[in-house]
Amino acid sequence: MVTGFQITKITRGIILLALLVLDATIVFAKPKDYVCQRTKGKITIDGRLNESSWRNAPATDEFVDIEGDLKPRPRFTTRAKMLWDDQYFYISAEMEEPHVWGTLTRRDSVIFHDNDFEVFIDPNGDRDEYYELEINALNTVWDLFLPKPYRDGGKAQDNWDIVGLKTAVKINGTLNNPVDRDRGWSVEMAIPWKALAEYAHKSAPPADGDEWRVSFSRVEWQHEIADGKYRKVAGTKEDNWVWSPQGVIDMHRPEMWGVVRFSKISVDSRRGK
Repeated sequence: MVTGFQITKITRGIILLALLVLDATIVFAKPKDYVCQRTKGKITIDGRLNESSWRNAPATDEFVDIEGDLKPRPRFTTRAKMLWDDQYFYISAEMEEPHVWGTLTRRDSVIFHDNDFEVFIDPNGDRDEYYELEINALNTVWDLFLPKPYRDGGKAQDNWDIVGLKTAVKINGTLNNPVDRDRGWSVEMAIPWKALAEYAHKSAPPADGDEWRVSFSRVEWQHEIADGKYRKVAGTKEDNWVWSPQGVIDMHRPEMWGVVRFSKISVDSRRGK
């Protein structure tokens, strides 16, 4: 005879197993993938994203919470695009944002203390020796190199710079003005292959069909308006919205980053132009 206590224990066991399976599904979800095509024509780094190559390049899926679909959908939409040529790896992002603000102006500040956009690049996908770049709405950059993830004892090298990096931000609205309502902001960057080649341990620029591990994150803080200025809501933590979910609140898990495959076909050629 099965008692009520035993039934309760069995039920709890089934629920726990289901939660573990669900958690494993999130953590080990298949990373996103993207085909990065060559540019056709010059890309001017001004944040406007008005070149035909940008218009025709495919956008990533909308960003989701860093932990995956179990968490609420982000309040604002974020998408990114990628392109390349013989000199640069181009990355752009468009971020919906009704109130665009920023405070940090010194290079290599801890940029995620503001709302920001972040890039992570592991050229050979071995989880070690990877690059990180963060940028805020003031076009202030923090670029760093990590010999290995923090959880493996890695220490960020803040003094490492992406020599020749080009970045620009375009505000669709007004910066640091709480009186009006903005539409958002866009980021555009050109990362020299020469800089990425330093720890790539593979061809940079990549060969046709090469795959690199890349991911993007957007940090978004809850804010309030006090004395006519923006400030973060005390006692709240930042939201982390990403292209390829990590399953946990930790961007430094390169095995979960997206897979970017480089194609020698130009973005316009794929559309018959």
